[in-house]
Amino acid sequence: MVWKTADYWGWGRALRAHGEIARPERRAALEALLAEGLIPAIGMRRSYGDAPLNDGGRVIDMTRLDRMLAFDAATGVLEVEAGARIGEIAAIFAPRGWLPAVMPGTGFATVGGCIGQDVHGKNHHHAGSFCQHVVSLRLLTADGEREVTPHKAPELFRATAGGLGQTGIILSARIRLMACKGDVMVVTERRAEGWDEFLALLDASEASYTVGWLDATAKGAALGRGILEEGETGAGLVPRRVRSRKVPFDAPGFALSRPVVRAFNAAYYRRVPERGRTVVKPISDFFFPLDRIHDWNRLYGRRGFHQFQCVVPVAAAPALREMLEAIAASGLASPLAVLKRMGPGRAGHLSFPMEGYTLAVDFPNRAEARELIKRLEEMTSAAGGRIYFAKDSLARGTDIRGMYPELADWQRQVARADPEGRLITDLVRRLDLRSEG
Repeated sequence: MVWKTADYWGWGRALRAHGEIARPERRAALEALLAEGLIPAIGMRRSYGDAPLNDGGRVIDMTRLDRMLAFDAATGVLEVEAGARIGEIAAIFAPRGWLPAVMPGTGFATVGGCIGQDVHGKNHHHAGSFCQHVVSLRLLTADGEREVTPHKAPELFRATAGGLGQTGIILSARIRLMACKGDVMVVTERRAEGWDEFLALLDASEASYTVGWLDATAKGAALGRGILEEGETGAGLVPRRVRSRKVPFDAPGFALSRPVVRAFNAAYYRRVPERGRTVVKPISDFFFPLDRIHDWNRLYGRRGFHQFQCVVPVAAAPALREMLEAIAASGLASPLAVLKRMGPGRAGHLSFPMEGYTLAVDFPNRAEARELIKRLEEMTSAAGGRIYFAKDSLARGTDIRGMYPELADWQRQVARADPEGRLITDLVRRLDLRSEG
């Protein structure tokens, strides 16, 4: 297997790495690469910051180890290699009446990545997090390969779920799919004229899937206005097709300037009639809307962007409103701002979810945006919330320890699974996650 020296980055493109990458196609090639010890494994690098980076070191790209190994139609349990993509699983199995129980906002995420971040989806309030639907996984630790399940090795499982790849290399997993009606989504879209109405709509929703888009530029009485989407799977309906597009070059700075973003957000808000509407969409258009715009991260230009995503308890909703006020006042927000209601479900010591509200907003990589995100992180901590490692690129380790009270439990398991620290990545170094503090 040939090692290739390259520059690479996460989806936000603001943080970059330089090092050697290998991309094995078979298990034997992977074992040869690991003959001298563990090496961090990465997937499609859809984490926005430095979670998939190892600057100056080596990484193994697992995306060619993507076979679907077995499926039990009686139980809905699918066995796949770690490099399999969630979108491909959905495309293959939705026509057969099955979907991954939890899907993140991009279909390009790999199963290994979904486990490593214990991702959540638009149905977290009902279905919990991804790893709550993992029946078992094959994990390669410093001591060799082993099967890990929530029952046979519960503490190692909890350290691996959302554990940022620090317990070992995930080789494959058995995941329990969820029955669905078919391969289309029936989506009801409604406007929310302001923050209080938006939260009321989220709290009252009984739909299987819900997600809200926010106009993060709106102020005053319009603060928090947006669009709530509620979805159910369907069959026998013809969806409205949307053509895929590609961003062919890094956009100039004015492409997401304040006037452009404000005008776009106003038009996007008005696209839904005041009375609301119901539309039929392909599965992929509802769950992975931005995947239709290939390389959409280039809209932020060569310097890239940062995303801030937090979750705060239900009782701390006023703090989230204060964050939104600060974002609107800054004039730095992009059109990408999402609000969701979360339930209590989480599978790992470092899993992001908690019962409450989660807010995600993208910002261009500029000094004033970095300062704003620092303020938002401080507000999150004060509200008893936490930030999401899959999106983070700026936090400090001292901020994280209070947000993740089970950190010490995770550290104990990681120290056993990778005692030499061979799996440490840039994010783990930046946040000093593996050292006792």
